[in-house]
Amino acid sequence: MSLVLRELRFESAAYRRIELGDPYQIGFEERGVHIVVRGRCDLVLHDGGVQPLAAGDLVILPRGDAHVLRSSGGGARRTTVSGLELAMRAPGGSGADTVLVCGAFVVGEPDHPALRGLPRSIHIPGELGRWLGPFVDLLSAEAAEGAPGSELVTARLSDALIVRALRHHGDTVDQPGWLTGLRDPYVAAALNAIHSDLAQPWTVDSLARTVGLSRAAFAARFTSRVGEPVIGYLSSLRMQRARTLLRDQASTVAAVAAQVGYHSDVAFAAAFKRDSGTSPGAFRRNHLIQMYPIVTA
Repeated sequence: MSLVLRELRFESAAYRRIELGDPYQIGFEERGVHIVVRGRCDLVLHDGGVQPLAAGDLVILPRGDAHVLRSSGGGARRTTVSGLELAMRAPGGSGADTVLVCGAFVVGEPDHPALRGLPRSIHIPGELGRWLGPFVDLLSAEAAEGAPGSELVTARLSDALIVRALRHHGDTVDQPGWLTGLRDPYVAAALNAIHSDLAQPWTVDSLARTVGLSRAAFAARFTSRVGEPVIGYLSSLRMQRARTLLRDQASTVAAVAAQVGYHSDVAFAAAFKRDSGTSPGAFRRNHLIQMYPIVTA
């Protein structure tokens, strides 16, 4: 898990304590982490699904879906307020009906294939995630105080909280994805081999030999646990890693090709264009233009 999380590069933003009186409806557009400190509320996803939340609950939106937190039970029509705008306001009084600690995070590699195996929301009820208590208390205190260095402290706490939440989800939910794959020793060994050395000319046969299974047994096991065939996962990971390396001006296209397992520049360029819709050179040029736009008078 540690290797994949380093590749994903979760980066946490500041947390804010938000105190609310009924009725309310707050809209969020980014990957969010929400903790219910007091009261109850509903999480509403963009597809209309509703998840009731109670005091002590944690919910994470790892794929960046737009979502709403609203006072429980539907009822009166509400105007949606931006979560970012609300977080910038001063906290309300101690008589608030609901108290939330809300944060956001970004993923440095949003196209990483491991994200496909994560659900749109991860809900951990307070009574199930008993390890949540210290995180909730510390994040709440730091978010409320806003003392010097609080954003650094909350970022580190958030990183640990997200990892613990992902681990808990992987241990308790049987949903295909890389977290479920890590629970299978054979699939976990294959994932570790792939992520550790993408330059290897991996095939289904060579990976099956590496983990000690027959080709057919390994292929079926990987697809069942991860939710896609191993070669599909491998190809997606190679293209994601190639995009990351191409953003580095010091790496030539030939060097990038070799690092992600292609010994032919032509084969790499063809695979990259099929996946990204553009050539490796054009991708790099477009990235540089976005990073360093030409300003004319």
